[in-house]
Amino acid sequence: MKLYSVYKWLVYIPWLVFWTFISFVGVLFIAPFSQRKASRWMGRIWGHGLMYLVPAKLEVLAEVQLDRQQSCIVVSNHLSLMDIPILYGWLELDLKWVLKKELRRVPFIGGACAAMGHIFLDRSNSQASMRQLQQVKENLLPGTSILFFPEGTRSRDGVLKRFKVGAFTMAKDLDVPILPITIRGADTILPPDGMDLHPGSAVMIIHPPIDVAEVRASTAAELRDKARQIIASALEE
Repeated sequence: MKLYSVYKWLVYIPWLVFWTFISFVGVLFIAPFSQRKASRWMGRIWGHGLMYLVPAKLEVLAEVQLDRQQSCIVVSNHLSLMDIPILYGWLELDLKWVLKKELRRVPFIGGACAAMGHIFLDRSNSQASMRQLQQVKENLLPGTSILFFPEGTRSRDGVLKRFKVGAFTMAKDLDVPILPITIRGADTILPPDGMDLHPGSAVMIIHPPIDVAEVRASTAAELRDKARQIIASALEE
């Protein structure tokens, strides 16, 4: 463990900063021509680079073949900051993230997210948030999906928290399917708090989407509860 601690601080942390910077430059170069390619290409490269050098292994269990031309609302549980490179690196969708506006100030990552058109919400100003979400609805391109962590924050004890309803309200407003994702084991690689990094493995389960017909027929609360049950069932395996 002492040897890995040396590796972490002398190799991985400098690599994390360097690789994030290189990915940021790539995004700035590609995004003016295509935000979609910047998101898919550089997200994949960035995510794989951060996982492989841990080293960490990811198993992807896809219960359905994704239609990458179909926009959807992606909802995932949230155990670790490592969830982000996992989703970016292996989901291979044109993802827009709904982020706290404070993350806009994070070096490299905030700038890259802004260049790719991610959504920074001011949670302290509900009127501004509503205006911004309305703009998202008006400008959403076919095949572009929006990612939510509906728990609102990382689970510190591994227990799936109550879901907020915002993602499911947006799915109804946009009239798009909901794609539930379960991630297991990311917190054994990087715990929710701190930089206590460890080699390990994780699993990402891509569940069948909740289709548009069910989105239309259900309330946002019903969709929230169904998505949570789907994600929770795979956490218990």
